[in-house]
Amino acid sequence: MGKIHVLSESVANKIAAGEVVERPASVVKELLENSLDAGSTRIKIQVEAGGKKLIQITDNGCGMVRDDALLAFERHATSKLKNAEDLLTVATLGFRGEALPSIASVSRLRLETRAPEGESGTIVEINGGKILRVEEAGLPPGTSITIRDLFFNTPARKKFLKAESTELSHIASLVTHYALAHPDKHFELHSATNAILVAPPVASHSDRVYQVFGREVLDQLIPVAAVQPLQHIGLPQPPPWRRQEEDQTRPEPGELRAHGFISKPEIQKLNRNSIYVFVNGRLIRDRLIQHALTEAYRNIIPPSVYPVVLLFLELPSGEVDVNVHPSKTEVRFRQQTVTHDFVRDSVRAALMKARPVPQFTTEIAAHATASASLTPGAHAQGSAAGQQLYDRIQPHDFRLQPPLPPPATEQFQFSGGISVDANAAVSVARAPGFAVSGFAGDDTCTPPVPDEPEAPSDLAPSLSSLKPLGQIRESFILAVNHEGLWIIDQHVAHERVLFEKILRQRAARKVESQRLLMPLVLELTPAQQAVFAEISDELAHNGFEAEPFGSRSIAVKLAPAGVDASQIEHMLAELLDQFSREEQALNMEKVRARIAASIACHAAIKVNMPLEQNKMEWLIAELAKTECPMSCPHGRPVVLRYSLKDIQKAFKRI
Repeated sequence: MGKIHVLSESVANKIAAGEVVERPASVVKELLENSLDAGSTRIKIQVEAGGKKLIQITDNGCGMVRDDALLAFERHATSKLKNAEDLLTVATLGFRGEALPSIASVSRLRLETRAPEGESGTIVEINGGKILRVEEAGLPPGTSITIRDLFFNTPARKKFLKAESTELSHIASLVTHYALAHPDKHFELHSATNAILVAPPVASHSDRVYQVFGREVLDQLIPVAAVQPLQHIGLPQPPPWRRQEEDQTRPEPGELRAHGFISKPEIQKLNRNSIYVFVNGRLIRDRLIQHALTEAYRNIIPPSVYPVVLLFLELPSGEVDVNVHPSKTEVRFRQQTVTHDFVRDSVRAALMKARPVPQFTTEIAAHATASASLTPGAHAQGSAAGQQLYDRIQPHDFRLQPPLPPPATEQFQFSGGISVDANAAVSVARAPGFAVSGFAGDDTCTPPVPDEPEAPSDLAPSLSSLKPLGQIRESFILAVNHEGLWIIDQHVAHERVLFEKILRQRAARKVESQRLLMPLVLELTPAQQAVFAEISDELAHNGFEAEPFGSRSIAVKLAPAGVDASQIEHMLAELLDQFSREEQALNMEKVRARIAASIACHAAIKVNMPLEQNKMEWLIAELAKTECPMSCPHGRPVVLRYSLKDIQKAFKRI
């Protein structure tokens, strides 16, 4: 007797559930996408115990007739596709027909649905994949699906679920981001008796961000908007005798559009959990797009941290393949290089145009965090049970800014609530017993400082108007203009100036070099040897002349101008070690930028170096001419501004 046999329908559905239903948030995702595909304008989600006990989604979509309601629970039964050609132009969020039977096989499910043209609705109850009851009932138009006791018949899966607060946080994050992607629809998310999210329809995505997160978060985001026409490339060409006929009937390739929001450089995360990308309204996790976003922020933020991104991509459905993964979170772009470069250039252009200035009062307490931004429940802490657990997860807890440190015991504070050391350069003494509110109203010794307009978005004109006052410990330049007090890190400022100069010289093949009196011989490890063989040409284009000297050594004869001979060995060893630790194949553009950054770092003005007045003025003028004066090539801030508004607040003028 043979060993191969066909699995039963119930076992096959449970296997499919393992791919589709990972956690309660996966159930919400599949049912929410079905509601959106049904044309719903109002979607309400109710959960209990983080979705383990109850998930109920009610919508006012097109609903189903009795036959469709029963057929929907058959495997691979769908209304979205009819033939294989439709897979090339999938325009809906769901299409595989696996979600409903997979969910029904591991839960107790109740479906209530009615089509608008139907006289009565249909109720279907399924327990662990077995239909228990089907009956007619008077129901409102639309669909309501109730999921109880998820994974009740697969205890091994249930055991691996996280705490209720964690599961609820995933659900809240998912619903919130679909609400951001569809601002024209009404979304509600309730846990027990609490409303976690209530978002009525609004006119635009920025209005939705303001509605859900408030003005403070919206002000910390930079809008992105770009469009690029696509071309007919990569498709098989018809034979010559049909080409003219095909050209007449061939549809236009369409456009690739991107819009959304990105964070300012001072907002930094330790992982990619704060990057949310939607393609044609579908939430995805795509390595290509994530790499493009990382490249857009390269040399603006440190390489070990990530930004907060909410990006919406729109392109013809034929240009993207969504039939890649059962959970539909992965896609494949037909024109991968075009899409990658478009996202990278669009985000980079938005950053260069905005040129956000790091604020002194923000940066003093800023630090990279691992919690996801734009996520309800990310700040919910503690293990309180039941109702108290969900009381903490509210939309007003959404924050892009890292949490502030606890208040200090000293009587020195900024008016914004950021506690600093008593020896800090800028501080305000608040004596015990003084009523702060009495300062502004009762002070008659001097008139209030007149209100000044906020700083312009373009940073270069602001920098060019700065007047240097002096140095702090011969490391930081203090300067002023009508916008406030500026602190400039002289080392990284010169580093940014040199970095862009080196890249320009590299592009024109006019890099300045210096010949060493004696060749510098370096011993290389096997890993460093492999990297050197790969990047030796790029090193030569950047002013180095090095050749093999023995079996495991190289002799350096030329080095970039401005770098001390004593630092050349350390710089090359550092570069080779960095590239040897790369997990991916070396990208020449990244290699070029990293070499330029290393040369600029070692050739720049050092800290603890006194500067004359004319030298400080020159450095500020050169920094104002750069493309990205707000951060150094390694992502650290170059300038900090203590704005006039902050100064007025600190002195209780406003």
